[in-house]
Amino acid sequence: MPPPSNTQQAHRIVFANEKGGTGKSTTAVHIAIALAYGGAKVAAIDLDPRQRTLYRYMENRDALQEKRGVTLPGARYEVLDSTDPQEFEALAAELEREADFLIVDTPGRDDPLARHAAAQADTLVTPMNDSFVDFDLIGQVDAETFKVRKLSFYAELIWEARLKRSRATIEEKRRELDWIVVRNRTGYTEARNMSRIEQALAEMSKRVGFRVAHGLSERVIYRELFPSGLTLLDKGHLGNLGTSHLVARQELRNLLAALKLSKIADRAKPLLEPA
Repeated sequence: MPPPSNTQQAHRIVFANEKGGTGKSTTAVHIAIALAYGGAKVAAIDLDPRQRTLYRYMENRDALQEKRGVTLPGARYEVLDSTDPQEFEALAAELEREADFLIVDTPGRDDPLARHAAAQADTLVTPMNDSFVDFDLIGQVDAETFKVRKLSFYAELIWEARLKRSRATIEEKRRELDWIVVRNRTGYTEARNMSRIEQALAEMSKRVGFRVAHGLSERVIYRELFPSGLTLLDKGHLGNLGTSHLVARQELRNLLAALKLSKIADRAKPLLEPA
């Protein structure tokens, strides 16, 4: 996929999961900063005015730059305290005028505005923990065979959005909706259960049309980075990296490749190579 041109609407990347605790905001911030390191103009909207994790992460990043007198790649960011889709679209349009990519971080709960944002995504990223509790967001499985029995309401919503987008792709020259389910925090999953989830995801992906990618494992480093606003890409400011940190950087590099965003994202990958 080529990078957006000046005449093309910014590429919307929406991070959405109606369940919290999946590493959604952490993943969103790291992808945003990776794109910025690649030379893209990035904007971000946090749709969770209560938690505002992405917004606070970016605030912490700004505070660190001011304190240390350094300049780091970043994004213009806003938090939207509204449930009105029209207000969201107005803010998105304002930010997209000066951006190549718009990152949207949604609440980890059932939210009408989050559903709207997901349906309007160019790339929809749904992080999930490797458990059938999380899998239930997209489909129900048989308790004995672990075969998928039915789609969830959320999966049907995205399926319908993709059908509408397919028509708009031709009529309005819009991009197709690329849906990626990202398997985060796989390190704590028992091997047999992980295999069952993998099989269920493979079956579901054929029915609904999403892609599956491996995401970020559960690591202390992500919680440590939040107060400073730093990411795994800011290796000149992270000090000595242990083995766990190096593995985490490789995970992020693999995720960037899996998202297939553009050559802009490819330019950030060398920053994640071992020093």
